[in-house]
Amino acid sequence: MEIKIILGLLVLLTIYFLIIFIQDYRQAKKEGKLEEGSNFVTFSVLGFIANFFDTLGIGSFATSTSVFKIGKLMPDKMIPGTLNVATTTSVVMEALIFMTLVKVDILTLVLMIGFSMLGAYFGASIVSKLPEVKIQFAMGVALVIVAFLMLAGFLNIFPMGGAAIGLRGIKLVIGCTVCFILGITNCVGIGMYAPIMALAFAIGLSPLVAFPLMMGSTAFLQPVASAKFIKEGMYHRKASLAYSIFGVLGVLVAAFIVKSLPINVLKILVFVVVIYTALMMFRSASKNMKEKANSKNQEASATE
Repeated sequence: MEIKIILGLLVLLTIYFLIIFIQDYRQAKKEGKLEEGSNFVTFSVLGFIANFFDTLGIGSFATSTSVFKIGKLMPDKMIPGTLNVATTTSVVMEALIFMTLVKVDILTLVLMIGFSMLGAYFGASIVSKLPEVKIQFAMGVALVIVAFLMLAGFLNIFPMGGAAIGLRGIKLVIGCTVCFILGITNCVGIGMYAPIMALAFAIGLSPLVAFPLMMGSTAFLQPVASAKFIKEGMYHRKASLAYSIFGVLGVLVAAFIVKSLPINVLKILVFVVVIYTALMMFRSASKNMKEKANSKNQEASATE
């Protein structure tokens, strides 16, 4: 009964997000503010593929960030907001599936989701107002963290072995604290999947329980964070619409049709791309800082 209430609240929260998103999109279209030269088909394919693998546990943030950056599909400062807005409907679909199928302690689920939402609320307020160079640097750091988490998984630093379906005492406090932090960093581009899976392994939770926890936390926090990004106008509207539609299709295909894939090979490829993109982010941030320094020097010389 409790899980049905939670799922009902998630549906209502998602409807709230969709109303804000659709109103903003229609208003932007009416005022001619939609992104020019954007290929809707390209974003649709990317949305399907990224969320297909997201359902399998690879995560869509790092993959999408890499493609957006390498393909120069949008300004770097738009990437964090786009990641959140574009994948909201997909992670909600994932949460509805895994929170229904996998048994998890309700208290643990509710508290970890709640603290994730609090982190996302404060995180989106900060990230949406950051200058581009700080976003580039933060996302470079975020991608490096994701890469190290993936490497930790490859090396079995967080071995699978726990069997608990819930947390109590100090472990619950640790779980909630980590989820609050991840709610903030999620707004910068660090997906919650790998960190929560690592957390689950570290404190004795069943590996299977990690799925409803990470997907449930993400599903509840992203509508909150996305609404703020939408109000600030700090996201790519066409990309978000394409992802919102075709990302859900990718989730359904992965969840109900695909039985087995060479996931380890795909994870290695994503790992390499993530490292490469992190370096590109740092390079872009360094370039912007040098350009600003040169501009200030030129202004100082002109005034002398």
